[in-house]
Amino acid sequence: MKLNERSVAHYATCDSPADHTGFLRKRVERHHHHAHHHHATSYQRRWFVLKGNLLFYFEERESREPMGLVVLEGCTVELCEAAEEFAFAIRFDDAGARAYVLVADGQSAMEAWVKALSRASFDYMRLVVRELEKQLEEACKSLAACRKSPRRSSSSSGRKRHLSNPALLPLQEKPTVLENGYSTWGCGGGTPGGATCPDHDGSHAKPPPLPPRRRSAASNATGCPAPGIPPAVPESLVPLETACFSKLHSWYGQEVAVLRQEWQERQKRGHP
Repeated sequence: MKLNERSVAHYATCDSPADHTGFLRKRVERHHHHAHHHHATSYQRRWFVLKGNLLFYFEERESREPMGLVVLEGCTVELCEAAEEFAFAIRFDDAGARAYVLVADGQSAMEAWVKALSRASFDYMRLVVRELEKQLEEACKSLAACRKSPRRSSSSSGRKRHLSNPALLPLQEKPTVLENGYSTWGCGGGTPGGATCPDHDGSHAKPPPLPPRRRSAASNATGCPAPGIPPAVPESLVPLETACFSKLHSWYGQEVAVLRQEWQERQKRGHP
């Protein structure tokens, strides 16, 4: 694979959001000329930046040019036996390919790096896309079967469509975003008189595909979720057949939104 060094170096240091960054110690083997079969192993502390499937490493955090890069395709990331604790390796499928042994500063840092690097390749993204396509297809079939059911009335099926898509929720069912970033699903702020609304059609009966509303144990008396719950669609508002797909979409969407916001803020500071 041929890479344009100038373009790659620019990509490594531009303001585009990185997927993961941090210091790692990189193993370096030095061969002695006087003893052909003897080599010494040492570790150099480097600043690593992961962008997409490219892992850059710099001499220092403030360095403007990367010392090198690892293309994370056709490789596996695994824990390895090493004299240093918290070591892991990037090994390639080719027999003669070089393995990169890296050492993190602690257990949590090591786990975060292994997780990020394992998900960086296009091969992994293809697997995720295929799985999501399969789940979406099954969800659409299940939803179509529910709509064809003769027991469902037009009003209840219409209500389900609203609940499946937060963008189509009635005004009183949309979350009220507070200053601290948490939403107030089920709180009195969205309904007249401050009362909670378990069902806006005046009935507590739920359509068959919808699970019962569940309140967090940490919820307060008004039904507001405790701080720490992400401002996404509540689990009780998602049909069972689309729960897994919706959760994945929500989790990935929150991370992308945060990264995009951070990048936009950096752009504003750099270009007043």
